[in-house]
Amino acid sequence: MSATIYDIAERADVSTATVSRVFNDESEVSDETRERVLEAADALHYQPHASAQNLARQHTNQIAVVAPVVANYFYMHVIRGIQHVLADRDMDLMVHAPANAQGLIHDQPDAEDLNTRMARALQPGRNDGILLLSVPVSNEGADRLAEATQAVVLVDTDHPAFESFTVDSEHGGYEATQHLIDLGYERIGHITVEYDPPPARLRRKGYEKALRDNGRSVDERFIAASDERPFAFSEKSGHQAMKTLLDGHPVPDAVFAASDMQAIGAMRAAQEADLHVPNDLAIVGFDDIELSRCAGLTTLRQPARAMGTRATENLLRRVENSGEGAVSSTVFSPELVVRRTCGGGDDAAEHSGSVLPPE
Repeated sequence: MSATIYDIAERADVSTATVSRVFNDESEVSDETRERVLEAADALHYQPHASAQNLARQHTNQIAVVAPVVANYFYMHVIRGIQHVLADRDMDLMVHAPANAQGLIHDQPDAEDLNTRMARALQPGRNDGILLLSVPVSNEGADRLAEATQAVVLVDTDHPAFESFTVDSEHGGYEATQHLIDLGYERIGHITVEYDPPPARLRRKGYEKALRDNGRSVDERFIAASDERPFAFSEKSGHQAMKTLLDGHPVPDAVFAASDMQAIGAMRAAQEADLHVPNDLAIVGFDDIELSRCAGLTTLRQPARAMGTRATENLLRRVENSGEGAVSSTVFSPELVVRRTCGGGDDAAEHSGSVLPPE
């Protein structure tokens, strides 16, 4: 059986990403490490596949996006930003939406599972770069991505090994909850996602921190979650979670939902229970999609299209520089937009805020 780069990495006591850098003759590997890897490769009689390497270095004029699901307003706005940049470059976009994006999440992802979800995007010569959208990356997953011949940039998720573009979800959750506290609401609930993706986890963290900073305890009776994968940030899940909160005792007088679609579902559940928003129940969402403006929903605006644009521009620079370049993390600050559903403003009123860094 032929040796693989995993065998070399184990023998040389380095990551598979380091092995890949040595074979691609990249400069950021020390002489000592390079020699150790080459000695291990020689001992195992390993020879890189030259034709695959040459194919991988050819430009395809195509970018791949890997996302857990496409039927999501946030993702659609991100992809719109991606398409805007690619249209100016006359490049194509290929979207890969696996049925379940767990392959890169766990600390020890199953290799076969990873292959089924990422194989097409990672094939040498299939595309010039990959945008990984909302899929958390473990350290082992990062090693596997680093082996790829394509440039990689992360959107709505981060890892120190890769360039990333995210929104400060914790700050957004804090601002939403603080706004409701400032308006005088006492029993502030939260609608979140059971399987705990990073954006939802951070928004809940911000919610809980705002409560504690104001001398309030976190009451689990006021927190409801949905586990409707991969569509947990949906109107249906928000409706179900709101019904759970309304069936409890006591009932919240305000709710912060982790997404606008969940907030819209919560509004429907409130209407079915003969509750008036905001007189009986205030609701705040997170996203600022078009439907939110029609519904008069108070929300945290995240610059989804700008994230897609900036990430794609950065990815293309990396493609042009053969993957080289400093790794940094760009964090956008969400903006609180006040409308009628929290009772703190009208449809035209907006709370001051900023999107960082500037466009």
